[in-house]
Amino acid sequence: MYALEDTFQKLKEISIQIGLTINEHKTKYLRCTKKLHKMDGIDITQTHLEQVKSFKYLGSAVNGNNSIEEEIKGRISPGNKAFYANQHLFKSKLLTKNSKLQMYKTLVRPVVTYACETWILKENIKTKLSVFERKVLKKSMDPLKKRMARGGLNRMKN
Repeated sequence: MYALEDTFQKLKEISIQIGLTINEHKTKYLRCTKKLHKMDGIDITQTHLEQVKSFKYLGSAVNGNNSIEEEIKGRISPGNKAFYANQHLFKSKLLTKNSKLQMYKTLVRPVVTYACETWILKENIKTKLSVFERKVLKKSMDPLKKRMARGGLNRMKN
């Protein structure tokens, strides 16, 4: 903890030398450790810095225990929104399966996989992503099966 306080003290001194001030209300810090620790702030010469459990950085959730479970849940939700916003296109009979697949790859998948280069994938996370992908592709590729199951499909006669 002393190293962290020393680092913040040096930051404050250097920022004052170049004419910057640290905003006490906006400046927070995150401790990344596997050990349990109490949540308390750091006091540096009349400045109190708050400790946080997690924060958003460039659209990605960062937390102290380096878990991406919350990030995956947070990415799947906008993916669902992107799919349902374009649902009329995905369920259209006028578009081919290849067109729908291309739409999925350009409209939905990038929303879900944003910043995925930094993810460490475990089996349960892979499963969640696979379930989401299968659900979306099944709903977009098989609208005819659902209408047949409801009895709503009638054959036209000439």
